Amino acid sequence: MSPFSAPKVLTTMTLSQLFLLSTYSIVMHCCPSKATVQPPQTTEMVLYFQDFLLGPTPPSSRSQFGTVFIADDPITETPDPSSAMVGRAQGMYVISALDASSAQAIFSIVFTNQAYNGSTLEIQGTGKQLERVLEYSVVAGTGKFRFARGYATFETIPMDVSRGYSVIQCNVTVRHD
Repeated sequence: MSPFSAPKVLTTMTLSQLFLLSTYSIVMHCCPSKATVQPPQTTEMVLYFQDFLLGPTPPSSRSQFGTVFIADDPITETPDPSSAMVGRAQGMYVISALDASSAQAIFSIVFTNQAYNGSTLEIQGTGKQLERVLEYSVVAGTGKFRFARGYATFETIPMDVSRGYSVIQCNVTVRHD
């Protein structure tokens, strides 16, 4: 006689477990779930930040380590400040390098236009202050941009130093649900 032998009688418990397992398998095969996973959408947009650096109380220094700038800039559809408003850029920039060569940016693009009203994109990263084009991460979003991730590039187009005014072109590419 071999040391391993099959049981001669299956218990009632084993038979009922096999029946339930086979029934479950048949049901799952015949009636697949209606839930579907949608691939993420990709949205690309060009926005224009109307940046007024000086404001009513100009900062005493723009180039010291630890200097904090708070922003609440209008965002428009074109570089023209009188073009249609898309939203606002609200957040802060901190001079984060000891030699004042780079700044940490943390801000929200808060949409107010009809297409994305109430939605936001959260931007974060460090960039060299005097670079022609800066790139930051899109780390999150809300509303139509829920689960957003991507990147944004920023390039100053015209600048009027005497008024402390510039237009910053923002190219955003995000994937979201």
